[in-house]
Amino acid sequence: MPSSSARPGPLGLLGGTFDPIHLAHLRLAEEACEALALDKVRLIPAGQPPHRGEPGSTPDDRLHMARLAVSGNPRLEVDDGEVRSPRKSYTVLTLERLRAEVGPEQPLVLILGADAFQGLPTWHRWTELFELTHIAVANRPGYAPHGRRWPGALSPELDEACRQRQITDPARLRERSCGYVIPFDMTPLAISASLIRDLVRTGTSPRYLLPDSVLDYIGLHHLYDNHE
Repeated sequence: MPSSSARPGPLGLLGGTFDPIHLAHLRLAEEACEALALDKVRLIPAGQPPHRGEPGSTPDDRLHMARLAVSGNPRLEVDDGEVRSPRKSYTVLTLERLRAEVGPEQPLVLILGADAFQGLPTWHRWTELFELTHIAVANRPGYAPHGRRWPGALSPELDEACRQRQITDPARLRERSCGYVIPFDMTPLAISASLIRDLVRTGTSPRYLLPDSVLDYIGLHHLYDNHE
């Protein structure tokens, strides 16, 4: 078993529909990389998201926009596995694929917002996530002082699952490949994909809410013009 110093550096994972990807997504990935000392963050557009309706753009469009958005940032990369898969985009299946790809030693760090984290017990095979990855919970500053608590009360089953897993020192993510839960602060940005889609649909400019390259792609392909 290699020591933590010999173990490959942690790889962050940020999934989402990215319909479209915007600056809050990118800032979250950047801040997670800094706060948790990650080697890289891999953005994973969902192909068939199981918990929401049909996206307003195709999986290939969303994949292409994600690639445009991370272009020029060597710490961010895009994974096309969920887009290419014929199956529903369940996180546990993606983590099994990635664990097989990187091997048993490299730490994986799944990045979740606090709301998504609190809903973890509703996810497919959720208890198996801890056997595949660490989980990093992004909080608005001040909502998790010293990592003692996440916003609101955790459900009893999630609280029990996390009780012996919580850490506050990012260096410990390198000790093992999976199993820890760590909070970190993020900059709150009031940007949402639904806001951007609504702006495009009504002919209002969403410039400076998303990268120019993504905005140009939306215009070129007439995405969201008739959305909703």
